[in-house]
Amino acid sequence: MSTTQITFATFNVSMEAQNYLPAGEAGDGTVLAELLKTGEQPQISNIAHIIQLVRPDVLLLNEFDYIADPERGIKAFIRNYLNKAQGAAEPIDYPYFYYGTVNTGQPSGYDLDNDGNATDVGADAWAFGFYPGQYGMVLLSKYPIDSAKARTFQQFKWRDMPGFMPTKKADGSPWYSPEAWAKFPLSSKSHWDIPLNINGQTVHVLASHPTPPVFDGPENRNGIRNHDELRFWVDYLTPEKAGYIYDDSGNKGGLAQPSRFVLLGDLNASAEGEGDAINSGISALYNHPAINNSTPPLSQGGAEHSPDNKHGAFHTAAWRMRADYVLPSKAGFTITDSGVLWPEKTSPLYPLVGSRGASSDHRLVWVKLELSAD
Repeated sequence: MSTTQITFATFNVSMEAQNYLPAGEAGDGTVLAELLKTGEQPQISNIAHIIQLVRPDVLLLNEFDYIADPERGIKAFIRNYLNKAQGAAEPIDYPYFYYGTVNTGQPSGYDLDNDGNATDVGADAWAFGFYPGQYGMVLLSKYPIDSAKARTFQQFKWRDMPGFMPTKKADGSPWYSPEAWAKFPLSSKSHWDIPLNINGQTVHVLASHPTPPVFDGPENRNGIRNHDELRFWVDYLTPEKAGYIYDDSGNKGGLAQPSRFVLLGDLNASAEGEGDAINSGISALYNHPAINNSTPPLSQGGAEHSPDNKHGAFHTAAWRMRADYVLPSKAGFTITDSGVLWPEKTSPLYPLVGSRGASSDHRLVWVKLELSAD
């Protein structure tokens, strides 16, 4: 029986315009587009260097601004950074990618933060962002993507999730107006089910980037949304619960089981119970019976960064929390290795992550899987 080894990875690269502008200045996706043309921006070069060191076969990038013209966006990043050797690393190429719109920065027309003004930039968008496409995501792959069968759930309405967690004002009334709630999307970016053809076998990449469960108030609207964005995947992987789900093309249902899948992304919640997320959301997903969580990625650099924290080796973010995940299905895979690229301070690679702005406040997380032919 032949086998194939594939490395899947996720990396919140923090490549969005506000990181390249002086404090207080606003921008949009064209800022990143111009930097991608040069091939010389230091932070982006370090991001590419990290990717070249790990050399994943399939990679989800979070916080990569969506730019409508791929030639100015993801193709420019591949051509001008990944295809060029960074440091002593070898160039890497991704002939296939999936790149789509997100809800961040999309104006809602409603007063979503209840401050009496429905035109606040960012706060009154369907998900926080100063311009459409901020904090976008892209999937890179060395294997063909079956785009015709890709499912996106950007427009799935939060109200259509049975048992959604309600968001309330102090007096107990609904936080969102009836008009806003009728149109409110669940996903703060999008949820994607992207099928890959890996040597004749179908592998579903389930990608998302739920909202941070902070930056709100006592109503905890972001914490509640993060919980339900994670619960979406729990239901999607549970056929008897997935009947309510519909994608952006109107097709209903979740992922048939058993199926080969890898769930990727910055989930903004800790399976160890750290941080501000409502733990039941990430706990239900992490412990789903279809998911193999037996080999959590870790690093010595993370342990060094948080020496007094028993979970430090599993952390994926500089603020000392596990936020980023590569979760394979039990079906069709064997985990052979995993890790978080977080060098120790004595490593010559430490400058890639060692200072603010060197690369990202997240670390690249990877899992190597063996896929059997049957």
